[in-house]
Amino acid sequence: MTIDFSPPRYDSDLHSAPSTTRPGTEPLKVMGILNLTPDSFWAGSRYAATEEAIAAGEAIFEAGAWAVDIGGESTRPGAVPVSPDAELERIAPIISALATKGRVSVDTRHDVVAEEAVRLGASIVNDVSGTLHNVAGRLSCGYVGMHSHTVPVSIDGHPVYDDVVTEVSTHLTGIAAAARVEGVGEMWIDPGIGFGKSLEDNVELLRRLPSICALGVPVLLGVSRKSFIGKVTGREVGERLPGSLALIAPAWSAGVDVIRVHDVPQTLDTIAMLEAVWGATSS
Repeated sequence: MTIDFSPPRYDSDLHSAPSTTRPGTEPLKVMGILNLTPDSFWAGSRYAATEEAIAAGEAIFEAGAWAVDIGGESTRPGAVPVSPDAELERIAPIISALATKGRVSVDTRHDVVAEEAVRLGASIVNDVSGTLHNVAGRLSCGYVGMHSHTVPVSIDGHPVYDDVVTEVSTHLTGIAAAARVEGVGEMWIDPGIGFGKSLEDNVELLRRLPSICALGVPVLLGVSRKSFIGKVTGREVGERLPGSLALIAPAWSAGVDVIRVHDVPQTLDTIAMLEAVWGATSS
């Protein structure tokens, strides 16, 4: 199938052109990725030794990241699940060390891992399964609920959506409502780019980010170096930084609250230029 990558057309009687001014006043926050997994999809984000991982996390904070997201289980397509005990063995010393340096998020789908991570100092549960809102409510921590088809991502294809943005939005508002019932105060929703979506689905979700940002819940977005960028550009994962940085502009202009990335300094530079050109200026 040939994908139409042209910008959407606007009927002057029905629509106005998209604004390049970022909605609201809050800056786009950057969450740096720190993987303690031997099989993450990009070798540049893997850290096997504890000392090396702690130093990498400290560097992420020093570069200006708002938070560091620590993961001990890969969720890439075809990844082999690991036990909660193995996951905790990988991440526990890193969380303990980095929680004294800045805000730490734990990237997990297991309740016991989330609970122990928060005990060790993590203040956000980044839940790729979208099911741990009860845990976050009980622990009084921040919560990210993501839309996904399977976790880890199935290599056997993806569902067919009638309207991917509507279906993902409905799912995410359901997660947010359930999280509120559980007492979660600080939360974000994540459309789950690459998690059970085709290339066309991912592109459509990014095109229509403003509608997701208008759902009334802060949005976290993860697109860094993902395979759909490779499908568009023909680049392998190590060469996908330019494609990743290009996607910061639509995220920024749509009003995304947090962007989760591998390359923190380059992302912050990109945001700084967007703010310089399009950000609010004093009168």
